[in-house]
Amino acid sequence: MQLALSCACRSEREFAKVRCVWKGRLDAKTLGLAGAIAAAWSALYFDTLRRLVDDWRVDENYSHGFLIPFISAYAIWNSRDRVFSIQPAPRLFLGGALMLMAVLMLFAGIAGAELYVARISMVLSLAALVIYFFGTEWLRRMVFPIGLLLFAIPVPNIVFNRIAFPMQLMASDYATRAIRLLGVPALREGNVIELAQMKLQVVEACSGIRSLVTLAALAVVYAYFTEKRWARRVALVIAVIPIAISSNAARVAGTGVMAHAWGVQAAEGFLHGFSGWLVFVVAVLLLLAFARVMSWIERMIRR
Repeated sequence: MQLALSCACRSEREFAKVRCVWKGRLDAKTLGLAGAIAAAWSALYFDTLRRLVDDWRVDENYSHGFLIPFISAYAIWNSRDRVFSIQPAPRLFLGGALMLMAVLMLFAGIAGAELYVARISMVLSLAALVIYFFGTEWLRRMVFPIGLLLFAIPVPNIVFNRIAFPMQLMASDYATRAIRLLGVPALREGNVIELAQMKLQVVEACSGIRSLVTLAALAVVYAYFTEKRWARRVALVIAVIPIAISSNAARVAGTGVMAHAWGVQAAEGFLHGFSGWLVFVVAVLLLLAFARVMSWIERMIRR
């Protein structure tokens, strides 16, 4: 009861501070200016946003992009007391310079057909607007909501492929070792696993890159909302790499064993697609288990 009253009193003090800061600022002129800026920004980045949404829709590696803006908005709402209680201190020169840089990046990306540069400029422009109208302290408090938007932007294919191919080799190597441990003869050549009845190719989708991209975004969100210490946050994000690789290697190994036992049909169709979802769920559970293990280790050390 006392805790609830304490929280209520603290919230009331925060809201009173917010009202004091914003009293007399939210008039019709200010709201009209905000609407005009939002409309201009939307018009400037309309085509960039449209193409980005199309990528989320067709590229399964970034289908989580639909959720990122909502999570970012929730993060701002969740920290609204800490953000909106800060007295605005506009930095016109710095904000204007960053906005000019963002616009130049946008035009350069459009002219060079480089979508990644144009999309990065979109995030930079949001940071520039915050600095221009509210100051650097506001940006410091909003680093996570704005920075999180980067996880919704597909990386260039040249970078994506340089990450995906080594992961294909690692997944196929570990899967081959696991298949042999289970008593099934297997031979690996690159990212192809040769079984008695078929050849199992570890393609990009089975490399773990899809799980890595989505799990990384999930780990960052989970760490931000549940962890307070930076060491634990970093450890959670780093843990995504071995979890994604090992879980997808287990999927490939399971597919190989099923194909050996029940034929080629077991490695295709519904079972293959369902195993992907199942492995992702297992990877999420492993990530949560890792967070629990870190908490348990800390408690043991304190004793």
